[in-house]
Amino acid sequence: MNRQTPPAVLLSIALLTRPLAAQHETADSSRLRASIRAQAIALVTHVDPTPNKIARTEGYLAQPIIAAHASLLGGHAEGVLTLNFEGWTLDRGQLTPGSWGEGYVDRRHPHTYLHEAIAVAGGAFRGIGVSLAGGKGFVPFGTDDPMMRPFAAYPVNHHLAQILERYVIVGALRRGPVSLEGSVFNGDEPLSPGSPPDASRFGDSWSARATATIASSLELQGSYAFVTSPEIVEGSGLDQRKWSTAVRLDRDHGLVRYALAEFALTEMMLGDFRANRFSSGLAEAATVARPLTIAVRYENTTRPEELRLLDPFRTSRSPTDLSIIGITRWQTVTAAISAPRTFRGFDVAPFAEATYARPTDDVKPSAFIPREVYGSSSQWTLSAGLRLGVGTMRHRMGRYGAAQPNERQSQDHTGH
Repeated sequence: MNRQTPPAVLLSIALLTRPLAAQHETADSSRLRASIRAQAIALVTHVDPTPNKIARTEGYLAQPIIAAHASLLGGHAEGVLTLNFEGWTLDRGQLTPGSWGEGYVDRRHPHTYLHEAIAVAGGAFRGIGVSLAGGKGFVPFGTDDPMMRPFAAYPVNHHLAQILERYVIVGALRRGPVSLEGSVFNGDEPLSPGSPPDASRFGDSWSARATATIASSLELQGSYAFVTSPEIVEGSGLDQRKWSTAVRLDRDHGLVRYALAEFALTEMMLGDFRANRFSSGLAEAATVARPLTIAVRYENTTRPEELRLLDPFRTSRSPTDLSIIGITRWQTVTAAISAPRTFRGFDVAPFAEATYARPTDDVKPSAFIPREVYGSSSQWTLSAGLRLGVGTMRHRMGRYGAAQPNERQSQDHTGH
């Protein structure tokens, strides 16, 4: 299979999921319940300016995924599988000013083909829900995957606010509206869309998260993680101490249908010495004015600056402890509007999105001056395209077993 075929392949799979999803939804729920969903975003993005001081316009098929969920034995056993095809459709990365991580800068990197593959066993003991989950997937830390939120562009804080695509074992407890999760996982980040985690490093990192749900629609979470040498697979790099707190609203009625406010903090550690600190504050919300969904986001996030390669959108995947040459503060405002509708079983949502960004050097003196690199003190990003989806997503991506608050479908406010 070459890189020119995936869009056609994805469309074929999407067509097949329509009868498959319907068939599974009618299955006997006491024996097997299954769902499958395929979705993608076809879009054109214009950024002015980019790191080489010129405007760029590019087209993509972003976030092409197939997500499947199955439960049996009355929900005591579950399986989650999510495949992500960005390695085929987004190899060069998606233009996203401020984005960084895994060797990409000012472009969002493609995620791994095997995004989630998790098996879950669970039950109840004296009114307490318990579960044990394991496989490759999300670490219980921070907030939901931005892919499930109402914007095509990821926020700058993706690597501060989430930890994903690791070999992980998650234990979870739930009593009423409160859940507790703990996990062990491998610290290394993926090297490429097709590379597996380093199994020999499994267990060198850990996390914990507490979540409380109020009146079924308001959620509070706080989490901590210690990640060993994420940027150097051999394990000899800087470690990370990470904190996250967030408030999330998700409901089917009212003026505000969805809202999220989060704060994330990451400290880069050399033993007990703190080498650098990066922080993020983000607030976003969405409302519905039929037939439109309108969303806004504000973000204030700091990111590390490293020496770039001949390609100004790439940095070395083997950074040294002294590779950070500056810290940039990104303040962004994003507005998105979409018109979601259903057509012959498909979710279709044309959309437009605009982001105004203002990067400044947060630490002075700095070897990285944003105005000199970009040729301007501010940037505009304009995107337009079409969200496509078919089928139903029954699981909330990144939460497993007893940590699942409910089975409410997450595509209502995103336009998926």
